[in-house]
Amino acid sequence: MTDLNKIKSDFFDVLKPIYEVEEINNFYKWLAEDLLNLSKLDLMMNSGVQLESSALEQFKNAQNRLQAEEPIQYILGYAEFFGLNFKVNPAVLIPRPETEELVEWILEDLKTNKNNLSILDLGTGSGCIPITLAKKLNSKQISALDISTEALELAKANAKLNQVQVEFFQADLLAIGKLPISAEILVSNPPYVKQDEKLQMQKNVLNNEPHLALFVENNDPLIFYRKIAELAIKSIKTEVIYLEINQYLAEDTKLLFVDFGFKSVELKKDFRGNFRMLKAFK
Repeated sequence: MTDLNKIKSDFFDVLKPIYEVEEINNFYKWLAEDLLNLSKLDLMMNSGVQLESSALEQFKNAQNRLQAEEPIQYILGYAEFFGLNFKVNPAVLIPRPETEELVEWILEDLKTNKNNLSILDLGTGSGCIPITLAKKLNSKQISALDISTEALELAKANAKLNQVQVEFFQADLLAIGKLPISAEILVSNPPYVKQDEKLQMQKNVLNNEPHLALFVENNDPLIFYRKIAELAIKSIKTEVIYLEINQYLAEDTKLLFVDFGFKSVELKKDFRGNFRMLKAFK
């Protein structure tokens, strides 16, 4: 029999210097359920249980990777987003609550719209945005674009996992002259973290998540937003854009879209009270 109290105690002792206690507790529950196949009752009782040596080895390996500050989502190979599971690896960003709020904004706006509107996600990563929209809207006109072959392979796998149809395109967003497909709604969570903001970032993000999807140069931090605005203006069909944005550049981003001639530009706060989303109507 294996003493769960001892496993848990060792787990906390190793990780306490790095993480908050509540976070460690969440890690323990997640790993114990996933890798040790323990039920919530087993964990609550902390009873002695029979565990496979291979499962214990996997658990110990995960513990070591957490100690090295690797995100638990990469360790387990999946993340939850909007109640759905998505495969993740270091080729894509881990889906975040702020992005869930962006998707929620779109769904709320489309709640009373009975039309099957076409949607294009620019810089899709894991595919969490278009796949969730496809799942919740039952739309067959959802597409996504990314520059990374590895990201697109994962996004396609996630579409299959969640049983939705999404059309994927591979392209460098900054290099294209027009959208790969006409769409009434554009959505994007593009790179927006300035290089000089790296010092403010958590080490587990900085050392593990793809810099290609995170960072922009200090001298032109709105480069992706400018390109998206240009592509939207050129597209006769595009009506509205939803974007995740850098909270420190919220007003600058809004002004960019105003200068491009968008009739209505709205900023929206996230659950932390920061302006992290933008909606622009042509």
